[in-house]
Amino acid sequence: MKTNLAVFFGGRSVEHEVSIISAVQAMKALDTEKYNIIPVYITKDAEMYTGPMLFFIENYRNMQYLLSASNPVSIVRSGANVVMKYLKSGFLSRRKDVIIDVALPIVHGTNCEDGAIAGFFELLGLPYVGCDILSAAVGMDKAIYKDVLKNAGLPVLDCYKFTSREYSLDRNGVVEKIISEFSLPVIIKPVNLGSSVGITKADTKEELIDAIELAVKFSELVLAERAVQNLREINCSVMGDRDECEASVLEEPIMHDKILSYKDKYEGNEKSKGMASLSRKIPAELDENTTDKIRKLSCDIFKALGCNGVVRIDYLMDSKTGEVYANEINTVPGSLSFYLWDATGIKYPELLDKLIDLAFKRQRSRENLTFTIPTNILSGVSFGSKGAKGAKGSKF
Repeated sequence: MKTNLAVFFGGRSVEHEVSIISAVQAMKALDTEKYNIIPVYITKDAEMYTGPMLFFIENYRNMQYLLSASNPVSIVRSGANVVMKYLKSGFLSRRKDVIIDVALPIVHGTNCEDGAIAGFFELLGLPYVGCDILSAAVGMDKAIYKDVLKNAGLPVLDCYKFTSREYSLDRNGVVEKIISEFSLPVIIKPVNLGSSVGITKADTKEELIDAIELAVKFSELVLAERAVQNLREINCSVMGDRDECEASVLEEPIMHDKILSYKDKYEGNEKSKGMASLSRKIPAELDENTTDKIRKLSCDIFKALGCNGVVRIDYLMDSKTGEVYANEINTVPGSLSFYLWDATGIKYPELLDKLIDLAFKRQRSRENLTFTIPTNILSGVSFGSKGAKGAKGSKF
């Protein structure tokens, strides 16, 4: 019997289009002998649609027509099952609720990758691929991510965090604080975005002001850190769970800007291929000791955050000193980093099988946990004429 696999993508995120690219890639790679693939596209207004036209990337060029030809749905718990309900199924319609066995969320950015969609699946009791609420939220917040890694003794750059309100109230003070703490050049980042959105390297005070003005458009919390000199960016993917994980080969993206930009990643000549079309060296040209060090560090970071599924960890390396710093983690990496696993010897369909197996493994473990207590506290609740009185005299 085939597994009913719902692929969730899109969402209320600035990385909405990137999510579509990654999801279509994955749906093409999934083994149709094993899975009934159910696309669930989430619009920028958080509406959900399904339908066969969602499998093809060219259909997204005319979004209005695509949605008119697709079916609005909702995902709900019904008895022992999680089902997809058609919202416009008439009295004579043959459309029936579809039971979902497992979810594959391929969503990037805020309101999705940050643990929001994991929380939705947790509430439903639906097995799902990828990081849980906590590890996803920590991974999305670059400031908290740094704090967790520092606490675990793992290498990250120091940073200065400030809110958009703090900046609006004292622009000059924030700018001078950054320059005095790190000197120039510095990197300015929105705390909770991916795909290099809003990230800028500033070499002058004027560029620093422009960089902050850009970052606060995307996030209420911004961080500044010193720019690594003689920069090389090195990436590594990790797959597994709390029990065990493995690291992929390393890659070195080819940068065309001061830092690897959103345009570098997604607006090259092969627009529909996302991260998989980025110019890169695989494996990265590093000596064996450095390669082993970064792969081990990647597994240490994965376990420190309690990750699950597949992630990609991006590093900043000073090519002269050899120093390596964990830059950020992508808990739902672009293209699910399939190109790194392909180079490691694991083809994309096999990678997806492994991720789905991990989802079911976690669900089996959670089914052994206790989430309710067999008692009826409401039996002791009464409402008097002078107010509400709860059990043991507690007040509402």
